[in-house]
Amino acid sequence: MRATSLGHAGLLVESGESSILCDPWFVPAFFGSWFVFPRNDRLSNDLTAKIESPTYIYISHIHGDHFDERFLAEHVSRDAKVLLPDYPSRELERRLTKLGFKNFLQTKNSVEVALDGQTKIAIHVETSITDGPGGDSALVVSDAQARLVNQNDCRTGDLASLKSHGPVDLHWLQFSGAIWYPMVYDQDENEKRKLARAKVESQFARAMRYVETVDARAVVPSAGPPCFLDEDLFHLNMIDGDEVSIFPDQTKFLSRLRDIGRNEDILAIPGTSIEISPNRITVTHPKDANLDGIFADKENYLRQYQKDWAPWLQNEKSKWQSPQTDILSTLQAWFEPLLALAPSLRAAIGANCLIRSGDSEVLIDFESGKVEKFADQNHGFRFDIPRDLLEKIVEERAVDWSNSFFLSCRFTAWRAGEFNEFIYNFFKSLSVERMIRTEAEAVSRTGGDVSANDEIELGDYVMQRKCPHRQADLSVFGEIEDGVLTCSLHGWRFNLDDGRCLNAENRPLKVRRK
Repeated sequence: MRATSLGHAGLLVESGESSILCDPWFVPAFFGSWFVFPRNDRLSNDLTAKIESPTYIYISHIHGDHFDERFLAEHVSRDAKVLLPDYPSRELERRLTKLGFKNFLQTKNSVEVALDGQTKIAIHVETSITDGPGGDSALVVSDAQARLVNQNDCRTGDLASLKSHGPVDLHWLQFSGAIWYPMVYDQDENEKRKLARAKVESQFARAMRYVETVDARAVVPSAGPPCFLDEDLFHLNMIDGDEVSIFPDQTKFLSRLRDIGRNEDILAIPGTSIEISPNRITVTHPKDANLDGIFADKENYLRQYQKDWAPWLQNEKSKWQSPQTDILSTLQAWFEPLLALAPSLRAAIGANCLIRSGDSEVLIDFESGKVEKFADQNHGFRFDIPRDLLEKIVEERAVDWSNSFFLSCRFTAWRAGEFNEFIYNFFKSLSVERMIRTEAEAVSRTGGDVSANDEIELGDYVMQRKCPHRQADLSVFGEIEDGVLTCSLHGWRFNLDDGRCLNAENRPLKVRRK
């Protein structure tokens, strides 16, 4: 088996008679904010030809840094068969069909299927709205010689399932940030720096837990970080480590792995090929690779990359200019029918949201389910969005603002209280199909109780098994230190004296001493 890095989460797996193109991303995403790091615009002709004519395509989930519709439309053969994860909706299939792909293999969650006489695959899915309304997924590829887990940024709560097919040789795993928090928030800069460092530690802790459980022969840090070449966002790149940024690069995570005695893990850049056999793993970097230039002289590397792509970025920004519309009436017509579908979601949000854009100020009143002109009403959330970008989102009727816009970091935000995931679930679900699923999840998440049968013992405490945030199994992800429980899947923390959540309101942990 051979696995070749294409940059970020992009991967070409060659096994038996099959080649599987995974998450190819080449066109900068999220309004030209995210670029692939290291750059992948100089791959060899031989590798490019393989990318354009794979046997199979696997898209892990519908995010712009994984599902590059422009590249797929312009460069990838329609003869390839698409491996479809077992998602609750057919949105991914519909969008790929629109691009011209017609050959699909529908898989079932975690069930192995043969691709040829030697190669089997299994796709493991996560379907929480927080993973994206379509879901997220991880791919396991096995043959007689090796087994590869392409976890990318799928935050599975069932770690054992990824190794249920047998021992793992190569584990491709996200370790870096993929969110806008805390950088965009209207907070003191020093406080944001502390929050960013805590977020990095949380990301590393989660990834380390996956590493320890999957226990592969070698880990390949992947699916991040992006880099930011627009001068307005260049400060988000982590270069000396003192930036308000959650985007450490691969070398930082590899150093953390070496600290626990893992010395066989692999630094891969676009074009790096990894051959896996029962007896050895062989790593071959591109002939012109300059790893020191990329990582040790990172700022100069990024500045040259920025210079090379400046014309593209300037052209991309020119496309944002849209005629100004009546934002209030447009959002009323769009949002109010969706709000009517989601009373439980609205109650879980629990506060109004102000959207400010140019001279437009619009309030989403979640209690009444109405969109109104802002007139100093109370609100618990605020987004300040550049008018040209808001016009573009509205023009395209973007059903997932997290994917289409928030990840760009081209906005500022404020909130009165702690983190509330339900408001972001609302902005991820701006279609009838998505909102129905989001409301059903909100009903499930806010209506249940934890029975005694769902308790575990951890340290000196008895507590509910499932984390109140996203139901991660605390027997696997729970860590206790100084009277605080941390769920390492997402870094949420709970005071063990009273169960109070230290990240958000209304997320208490049921806990007592033994």
